Amino acid sequence: MKQRGLIGCGIVVLVVLLIAGAVTAGAYNRLVTLEEAVKTAWSQVENVYQRRADLIPNLVETVKGARDFERETLTAVVEARAKVGQMNFSGVPSAEQLGQFQKAQDSLSSALSRLLVVVERYPELRATENFRELQAQLEGTENRIAVERRRFNEAAQAFNTARRRFPTVLIAALFGFAEKPYFQAAPGSERPPQVQF
Repeated sequence: MKQRGLIGCGIVVLVVLLIAGAVTAGAYNRLVTLEEAVKTAWSQVENVYQRRADLIPNLVETVKGARDFERETLTAVVEARAKVGQMNFSGVPSAEQLGQFQKAQDSLSSALSRLLVVVERYPELRATENFRELQAQLEGTENRIAVERRRFNEAAQAFNTARRRFPTVLIAALFGFAEKPYFQAAPGSERPPQVQF
């Protein structure tokens, strides 16, 4: 009788261990899958930002052709692009790195916006087909950036949500799965722009 009881306890312990192992493996594999989705989404974000960076030299060269164009505006765009080009990460950036990346990209966006506003004073430049095409490509790229940032945030949210659920939170802590950062809106974007006539 005693031996049957020990065998029964051994079987119960074995079943519990197998269930715990299966739960651990399942949670680990789900976190790996979600983390890879975040990495893929980040790669797409980098791709569209790189597309924008690749368009800028052509835009700058086109604008340089305009007589008496404000050089300081062009310089600001070139410097902002250079700063963006210095941002390199291996894999998905940390929250701090993402903040730096976003700040550099926001500076480039601001410089490009100033450039496009200044261009309004040069009708001969706006009339060139090359400039119009580059401007359209840049606008399309800005839309792609917004889409890819949203997809990145969705992938990060799916990962972070799964990571925080019980019992996955234990497995995440055990295997070092860190929370993924989100893109944030630029400071001041919650206020509508002031239009003055």
